[in-house]
Amino acid sequence: MKILALSGSNAEGSYNEALLKYIIKHFAGRYEFELATVKGLPMYKEGVDAPDEVLSLGKQVEDADLILVASPEQQHSVTSSLKSALEWLSSSIHPFHDKPVVIVSTSPMPQGGSRSQTRLKNILAAPGFSAHVFNGDEFMMGNAPKQFDEEGNLVDEGTIKFLGHFFDEVDAWYTQLTK
Repeated sequence: MKILALSGSNAEGSYNEALLKYIIKHFAGRYEFELATVKGLPMYKEGVDAPDEVLSLGKQVEDADLILVASPEQQHSVTSSLKSALEWLSSSIHPFHDKPVVIVSTSPMPQGGSRSQTRLKNILAAPGFSAHVFNGDEFMMGNAPKQFDEEGNLVDEGTIKFLGHFFDEVDAWYTQLTK
């Protein structure tokens, strides 16, 4: 399965991007990954043609079997950079149509980006997307600064074990969805 791992953060040293990089390394033999980010994309402007970098991201979404979004939480919602990228992708082109999407998040706060995940699920249910969003167990890792070592590895064995369980559920859901 080809997975586009999309970081919804434009922050330097993003914990959500670190989480995606760990997932990519940890599951390298199980999936084929491509990493993308919303970092550097221009803010959405209604009535303007999508710029090349947005069209390129849209092509990456189209070419993937599944989209794995790491969604940081800002002010109890998705980041403005992720929302803007999604607005481009839902108005200019529609690469999420019938696309399986899985959301993960991490945060320095104990909730682990839970509000961001809820908001993102609502956004992806809009008619401009028509995505198939995974609604099984949720991966929301709190206290991010304490979760990674200097090499970017997760340090908590329980978290690593749950991540494996989470992707087992994703696999079963994806198989059922694509029958």
